[in-house]
Amino acid sequence: MTNLKKTMGLATLAALTALPALAQEAEGPIVDKGDVAWMMTSSLLVLFMIVPGLALFYGGLVRQKNMLSVLMQCTLIASVVMIVWVLWGYSFAFGGGTSPFWGGTAKMFLAGVTPDSTAATFSEGIELPEYVFIAFQMTFAAITPALIVGAFAERAKFSGVILFMILWVTFVYFPVAHMVWDGAGLIFNWGAIDFAGGTVVHINAGIAGLVWCIVLGPRVGFGKDNMAPHSMTLCLVGAAMLWVGWFGFNAGSNLEATAGATLAMLNTFVATAAAVVSWSIVEGMVRGKPSMLGAASGMIAGLVAITPACGTTGPVGAIFLGLIVSPICFIFVTSVKSAFKYDDSLDVFGVHGIGGIVGAIMTGILCAPSLGGTGFVVEAGTMGAQVFAQIKGVVTTIVWSGVGSLILIYITKAITGIRVDEDAERQGLDLTSHGESAYHT
Repeated sequence: MTNLKKTMGLATLAALTALPALAQEAEGPIVDKGDVAWMMTSSLLVLFMIVPGLALFYGGLVRQKNMLSVLMQCTLIASVVMIVWVLWGYSFAFGGGTSPFWGGTAKMFLAGVTPDSTAATFSEGIELPEYVFIAFQMTFAAITPALIVGAFAERAKFSGVILFMILWVTFVYFPVAHMVWDGAGLIFNWGAIDFAGGTVVHINAGIAGLVWCIVLGPRVGFGKDNMAPHSMTLCLVGAAMLWVGWFGFNAGSNLEATAGATLAMLNTFVATAAAVVSWSIVEGMVRGKPSMLGAASGMIAGLVAITPACGTTGPVGAIFLGLIVSPICFIFVTSVKSAFKYDDSLDVFGVHGIGGIVGAIMTGILCAPSLGGTGFVVEAGTMGAQVFAQIKGVVTTIVWSGVGSLILIYITKAITGIRVDEDAERQGLDLTSHGESAYHT
């Protein structure tokens, strides 16, 4: 018993001696293991959105002879952009510079980043290992240019696509990401809310897609040949994978495993569900029958619309947003596209661009506490000021992406060309661009 008391006394003395050191450590930033695990998981979920999710969704929507080409484009774009992100993309977006338009060159090649360096979260004193923040943002950078693929599917030259995407992320995506999400960024300091990428990802890619399909021109046989999706089964499989992965996209953007992440998660469920229902209702009223293609399109439209609003909107507001976005996107992918005769192959502009615009502007309304939201961010603290900030962010993104994409397409066209020849297009890009076939008959 005497030895036990002596041992307990020594342990107590050691614990008391350690208290000042622990208190000193507590004054520094805290890295929570739960937050780290959640952000690592979220990064993998966003990767799951790209391959296989987006690749299968787009692949199912094209004709059989172009299935493999879409898989290749999504896979190679994501892979190339991941390398670019480490070499200079992270620095250009989050390099710590004071410019409102880009992050500078201080962190090129991840200079100064170590396993011990940290990145801030939304909570004072709570930080993440910088490596996990880099990885998470890298997946956003990888999926955004891959979204553009749907606008020029079945007719673009593979080498031109890859060159354009390298230029596009460098001069369009990274600056917009900095402007919206970095503390020194132009749009950030306007007080515009973009929780998970309505402007940075969806409007940015949607506008670039519109520019691509206008410059490239329609597919051979557009409006005459049957260009129906070759596999609605794969289309839904891919769309469902996108929905699952989107929880990493939206809830992961909270940067912590806290109540804010749970709000984003719930909103991602209900807004998407409402958009699926509303697209099916509208299509049933207009065409007499709701289609699986329509339900999948509604799914993506709902996910896109809730992306900027998921962390600041109440669940009922999220349902309302899902209900209104699908009819608006439906009009653009049917009536507007038909009226202007542009061949946006897989409706990148009609769903991502328009859905992103609707979501970004409605974020300024639905964040109102009276509507169940978490509150306004702008200094004036009014709905009008918040909506105005949202509109400024939307317009800036549209102009930056539109002008930048147009210039970069023509640069790419001069270097590599951007379209395959007519014979190659008729035969299909699987064989002519990659020497393989997605299916063996």
